[in-house]
Amino acid sequence: MHDDIEIRRKEFLLHYKKMYSFLREKWDIKTLFLIKNILKKYLLSYNESLLSEMEEEIWSDLRTAIIAVEEIGLKQSAVLAILLLHPVSDGAYTIDKCNNTFGEETAIILKGLIKIREFSDKKSAVESENYIKLLLSIAEDIRVVFMMIAQHLRLLREAKSTTVSERLNLSVESTYLYAPLAHRLGLYAIKSELEDLSLKYTDRETYDFIAKKLNETKRSRDRYISEFIEPVKERLKSTGFNYEIKGRTKSIFSIYNKLKKQKIEFENIYDLFAIRVILDAPEEDEKAQCWQVYSIITDMYQPNPKRLKDWLSIPKSNGYESLHITVMGAGSRWVEVQIRTKRMDAIAERGLAAHWKYKGVKEESALDGWLQSLRESIDSKETNLSQKLNDFKLDLYEEEIFVFTPKGDLFKLPKNATVLDFAFSIHSKLGSTCVSGKVNGKNVPIKHRLKSGDQVEINTSSHQTPKQDWLNSVVTSKARTKIRQLLKEEASKQVDIAKETLSRRMKNRKIELDDSLLMQLIKKLRYKTVTDFFADIANGKNDVNWVIDRYLELGNKEHELKEAYASISAEEFTLKTTDNEVASSDELIIDQNLTGIDYKLAKCCNPIYGDDIFGFVSTQGIKIHRASCPNAHDLFSRFGYRILRARWSGKVGSSSYTIVLRVIGNDQINIVANLMSIISKEEGVNMRSISIDSNDGLFQGNIAVILA
Repeated sequence: MHDDIEIRRKEFLLHYKKMYSFLREKWDIKTLFLIKNILKKYLLSYNESLLSEMEEEIWSDLRTAIIAVEEIGLKQSAVLAILLLHPVSDGAYTIDKCNNTFGEETAIILKGLIKIREFSDKKSAVESENYIKLLLSIAEDIRVVFMMIAQHLRLLREAKSTTVSERLNLSVESTYLYAPLAHRLGLYAIKSELEDLSLKYTDRETYDFIAKKLNETKRSRDRYISEFIEPVKERLKSTGFNYEIKGRTKSIFSIYNKLKKQKIEFENIYDLFAIRVILDAPEEDEKAQCWQVYSIITDMYQPNPKRLKDWLSIPKSNGYESLHITVMGAGSRWVEVQIRTKRMDAIAERGLAAHWKYKGVKEESALDGWLQSLRESIDSKETNLSQKLNDFKLDLYEEEIFVFTPKGDLFKLPKNATVLDFAFSIHSKLGSTCVSGKVNGKNVPIKHRLKSGDQVEINTSSHQTPKQDWLNSVVTSKARTKIRQLLKEEASKQVDIAKETLSRRMKNRKIELDDSLLMQLIKKLRYKTVTDFFADIANGKNDVNWVIDRYLELGNKEHELKEAYASISAEEFTLKTTDNEVASSDELIIDQNLTGIDYKLAKCCNPIYGDDIFGFVSTQGIKIHRASCPNAHDLFSRFGYRILRARWSGKVGSSSYTIVLRVIGNDQINIVANLMSIISKEEGVNMRSISIDSNDGLFQGNIAVILA
């Protein structure tokens, strides 16, 4: 055991020396000395049995740091933060000390990494509330996002030694979060690797098939690329350009997508590779040289003007700059050519991290708007988890267009964005009241799709409200989220109005509203939720009077206060007395067994033995109400001549008695056990019997209880 620990420790020191040597070229000696002592002190605090495990944890962080520096190009502060993650998390070092020793920037990133570590749940993948918290936390600092991507790439690269379930979780996270994030941040090489590894772990057969096909065609593909670029090299050299030119095979995942979407055979994919021309040009002369190379290549090969993509004039929001053209090569084969400079290529490979290297840290603000919209979209409680993740993923992958306001302000939107998307991108109030737009001086509907260069003006109306079909007219998650939220708010208002309308109409018809009977009606009409039922009243699908008629039919009732019985009064009833007591001429006595007279307990207040009560004469006999019944005031003021004094037989509280409770609600697992548990906690209440029946998501039944 001791020998194993020593071997692992030597391996760790070897890895640490590699990292130390790597960082020594980039960091000052003082910083290296400080971080070395912190890690050494931290590791020495563990005993022999745990030391090996902690060294492996630190080495994992070192490997993540190497990816962050070598492949993403992060600076010292971000790498320091991840190296300090374990010491701070375990209390061996503090964020305050980090702030004082290494600066505020490192401390801020470290806080973000700790927050993510707290929320991250490796077992639950994306289907958890923690995942939403994780997404919210990454939107606070862009450098934390880079570190997350570096860590996830390391985990996926090393996933071969993990379980099938763990590999699947990592792959799902790559698909929904990390690959789209890498794409949005311009980390195209990392994005491709994440997608390829995810496919490898989720569909190994397809992955191996494509990899085998690429390997089989590599020789002929390399020969074609060589023949294509040879004349281009000669022209560029004779013109005096400093350049590098190479062919790049497309990723396995992108080929997989083409096979799936276009439903074609591998042999029919013509664009398996792209040619990249990289110029060594001063920044002030970059665009001119790129367009010169464009002219040279299109003179040699026939271009397809429909497939020209100009990201030189207006770069992508992640800093990507390049000129993409598609030309006809030998054998009538279309070939994509990408023209860029060394600076542009660094940004294309390392994304915004490289962009800041050239432009300065202040350029981080370029993503502030996107990060804010991400927070708003994910934090919304009006959208379910699946919609949030899909909207988030789609937004990150979208290509962009650029449109202008009448004042000349420039707005970036996803490709295929509509007038309505534009309105919501400016302000939710403008979007919710949008009725049409004016594009380049012409009136257009809200679903009109915008193109780069369009000048857009929004027409509004104070009477406009969001419609359900608006969701089919937008592509941005911001617009979708806000529309769903507004629709839900409006539906809630309409449901409240419908409830009030039904209640008022029933009162007008002198009908007592029995909630349990109404629930039965909702169930009979096959509504899944009460909200859906009232929504159909609100939108006019169900007339209120029709609903009331169905309600009366279901309860086998007739109108209690018809004009034909208006003259009936309490004096016309001959009251029966119980065996134990004799009633006065104007008093009704009711025994605890609920016998002795033709009466019913009112369902509006459900009186039980011992309550203060009164009787009310109706067409169906006498109804017994609680004195505290919500309808008591109305009954006494309008129908005083129908009121009977009433009391329970015997001395209340002198003995136990049985009552039957009617229960109805949404069906769920262990409902009987839950009901029994609730009743058993009540003092002086014993259950006598229970009968529950469930159907279509609802349950109803009777519970007999003995009250002492």
